Amino acid sequence: MKLQAGQTAVITGAASGFGLEFSLQAARRGMNVVMSDVQADALDTAAQQVREAGAEVLTCVTDIAASAQVQHLLDQTLAKFGAPNLLFNNAGVAHGGLIWEHTEQDWDWVLGVNLRGVAHGVRLFTPPMLRAARQDAGYQGHIINTASMAGLVCAPNMGVYNVSKHAVVALTETLQQDLCLVTDQIRASVLCPYFVPTGISHSHRNRPQELRSQAKPTQSQLIAQAMSEKAVSSGKVSASDVAQATFAAIESGQFYIYSHPHALSPVQTRMEDVLQSRNPTDPFKERPEVGERLRTALRAQSGV
Repeated sequence: MKLQAGQTAVITGAASGFGLEFSLQAARRGMNVVMSDVQADALDTAAQQVREAGAEVLTCVTDIAASAQVQHLLDQTLAKFGAPNLLFNNAGVAHGGLIWEHTEQDWDWVLGVNLRGVAHGVRLFTPPMLRAARQDAGYQGHIINTASMAGLVCAPNMGVYNVSKHAVVALTETLQQDLCLVTDQIRASVLCPYFVPTGISHSHRNRPQELRSQAKPTQSQLIAQAMSEKAVSSGKVSASDVAQATFAAIESGQFYIYSHPHALSPVQTRMEDVLQSRNPTDPFKERPEVGERLRTALRAQSGV
């Protein structure tokens, strides 16, 4: 896809992390930018930064888990700029712990944002993008869904997050195939970042009150939170680096986008496990001391 001034980009989760960097990349290319986030004050601050980069900006406070709010985001976009050229279904939340310890509220929150939020974006924004393509032979569009390396491997103690991100990968692969059936003007990509310093490890700050668990966090959930914070904060690849790579991938038509291509060996191992019908390989095979510490902590919790 050829990226150029005057096009419009819609970004969810735009107040921080990847979303803010996507917005800045679009602004530097002279695009109109629609910035959506659930956190109003942070969104206002981020939008000012993007305006200073030269973009015309529309902001819309949106809980992407709510279909009606994503519909409102679409309506505001169409009224202001028409059908967008780029849609970044980017907003996401993180939650870990042993998979049977996730509460119903945990499942509703994580799947609501990470999966249904992406599904709402695809379901609502794709039809007007297709209409724009039919009406204008020069129109080009691209939909970018943010998944994770957790959508390609199944790390332990990250159950609900893994499930949500695997679903986003499947959704996006299907979206790409379906788009290829009906148009040559719109394509899709899936972004699978590894550990990058963003605000996702603190996403509980925006968890709706009605979806907060009443029980205290379990030991496995506390361990998962601590490991996530350490891994994310120590990442050497920046959100800006990932945004630049993502825009380059859009221009080249690349479907799978990675922040850490050198970290794909666990994906290859998992695929070989599947193809050879062998049991899942120990994820701590290369770092047994990490696995031993985790097992010791979790078995102490359960009294085993």
